[in-house]
Amino acid sequence: MNIPFWSYTEGALSMCDQRIAYSAVPQYLSLFRFISAELTRGYFLEHNEAKYRERRERVYTCLRIPRELEKLMIFGFFLCLDAFLYVFTLLPLRVLLAFVRFITLPCCGLGGGRVLQPAQVCDILKGVILVICYFMMHYVDYSMMYHLIRGQSVIKLYIIYNMLEVADRLFSSFGQDILDALYWTATEHKERKRAHLGVIPHFFMAVLYVFLHAILILVQATTLNVAFNSHNKSLLTIMMSNNFVEIKGSVFKKFEKNNLFQMSNSDIKERFTNYVLLLIVCLRNMEQFSWNPDHLWVLFPDVCMVIASEIAVDVVKHAFITKFNDITADVYSEYRASLAFELVSSRQKNAYTDYSDSVSRRMGFIPLPLAVLLIRVVTSSVKVQGVLAYTCVVLFYFGLITLKVLNSIILLGKSCQYVKDAKMEEKLFQSPSTSTPGKTPKRTPTKSNQGTPPDDSFSASVTSQPARQNSTAPLLVQSSSDQFLTTPDGEEKDITQDNPDLKHGSANKDLLDIDRFTICGNRID
Repeated sequence: MNIPFWSYTEGALSMCDQRIAYSAVPQYLSLFRFISAELTRGYFLEHNEAKYRERRERVYTCLRIPRELEKLMIFGFFLCLDAFLYVFTLLPLRVLLAFVRFITLPCCGLGGGRVLQPAQVCDILKGVILVICYFMMHYVDYSMMYHLIRGQSVIKLYIIYNMLEVADRLFSSFGQDILDALYWTATEHKERKRAHLGVIPHFFMAVLYVFLHAILILVQATTLNVAFNSHNKSLLTIMMSNNFVEIKGSVFKKFEKNNLFQMSNSDIKERFTNYVLLLIVCLRNMEQFSWNPDHLWVLFPDVCMVIASEIAVDVVKHAFITKFNDITADVYSEYRASLAFELVSSRQKNAYTDYSDSVSRRMGFIPLPLAVLLIRVVTSSVKVQGVLAYTCVVLFYFGLITLKVLNSIILLGKSCQYVKDAKMEEKLFQSPSTSTPGKTPKRTPTKSNQGTPPDDSFSASVTSQPARQNSTAPLLVQSSSDQFLTTPDGEEKDITQDNPDLKHGSANKDLLDIDRFTICGNRID
């Protein structure tokens, strides 16, 4: 018995593509004809070409994410390495020069000037903090801590490791503020009205912070070491699976361009810290097995699993974040150019701070606690006895200096190239003008000396020493980007009404202006 399939109406025609020949379809179909139509019907993809082109571009973007992301990660890794090597190589030499100046300059006469420059004061403070925290770490028993953590259950260790990761971010967030407060308090002009606690309280707070953060990282390394040495590797598997939980908390959130930049900086810092933790774990294990090279191959698969899980999580996380938020893969080259701009600008004559501090504020990576822990582990793991051993230590130190200088030269050359490719070199010659709080400062480009082209002054200025700034400059310059970021959503409408410039600038903000906070909330100013 034949059953009527459908009847055409004027309303049905308005909902379907009129280009399909409905007249070719019979009004009455049998079951055989229905099955035949299901087996032979085709697709008309060309009718929605824009949609499928967009889907194909999304696939291509996801395929480009691993390469572009790893370029950024590698560049950021060497930036962190440069700041980390600075603590072991150039900082001791700078502290030595500052002490020599402190001893010899009063004999020659002060002339009414400062005994030490602000940079030298900061270097001495960093060196003293490192030495004090290093001796304080001798009172921490690593063996007792290892056996205490090993006696806990797997679930407890998993919870402890998660709490340590959260605590590390909180310490990094507040730690750089403590160090910056100490540096500014020690170098502030004394004729101004005192509105702080003093150098000594700030110094003790900085020492306490570095010591506690070093212990926190030590507990992280000990927990990871226990996971490596467990027989069934269940704890290590659970800890690696914890990385994939990060995908759940990040992928399905809305991300803007500057927020993704903050997350990328945090991922760079996290990856570099994990590499140092793996180095500490390998040193402790090799010491326990009397530096037997065969045991290194036992640790090698676990180390590769940790590194591979980190890379896989970062790739998947960034691929889906860019997919869901319609962000192209070219944005990572902009992030890389922004980091390169900070490196190049730190070499300018009017640079406000050293690049190692700039990395700390941008990425939340503070090298002092990690350096204290690594020095403590190396000195306890490697026994130096005899003239030959001390000669090897001196040669190793000169090798570190060579690596630091070579890394800095290559980074500076690559950064200049990235800045020129991004056409950002003209921003290097824009001097931020002073302004009162609450007003937006205007940037005026500075003229090159004696008609020198921008490229010549650009290449020459990155190797110049910073000049001393005028003491009459205001203490804080508040920009429109700071006001934009620190304002709650409910007050954003009032600010844009008071300042019409924000109406045009809030949609497309430059990464150099809008990214004033890291993922931990550190100031970039």
